[in-house]
Amino acid sequence: MGKPLIVRSAYRSPAHNCAVGGAPRSRHIDGTAFDIAMSNHDPVAFEAAARAVGFPGFGFQSRSGFIHIDLGPARQWGERFPARAVPFAAKAPPAREALAENRTLKETGPAGVATVGVAGVEVAQGVLAEAQGAVLPMVSYLGTLRWLLIALAIWVRLGD
Repeated sequence: MGKPLIVRSAYRSPAHNCAVGGAPRSRHIDGTAFDIAMSNHDPVAFEAAARAVGFPGFGFQSRSGFIHIDLGPARQWGERFPARAVPFAAKAPPAREALAENRTLKETGPAGVATVGVAGVEVAQGVLAEAQGAVLPMVSYLGTLRWLLIALAIWVRLGD
């Protein structure tokens, strides 16, 4: 099984985007951008895989340790990651610490709800995959749970 992707930022409300210094027309506002931590991935391999599946926008944030990918026009900016002796870090940072530093989680609106919900589903899928013999009947409900959490985030956003 591959190493998990650590999503540092995905959807942002316009207010949160402004608060974190995001571009006024950021793709994060319409939910078509992701900032992915590179602490446990080879940036070169990640970029190639993201391009192969159709992401045309790339922002290289080597000092902050992440790559921004989006579905906007083809473009790129920022400083690429320096060559590494090994393709990725031997050990990923503890998820609790990574989530505690996540700026999206500090917002109490739909972005925070969606981030916590999706992170919870991802953790549940990993745990269930390891213990599938005992809990196999529950796996079929995770897709439904994911959509329920997305619907909850949309509902909260509509209330803003």
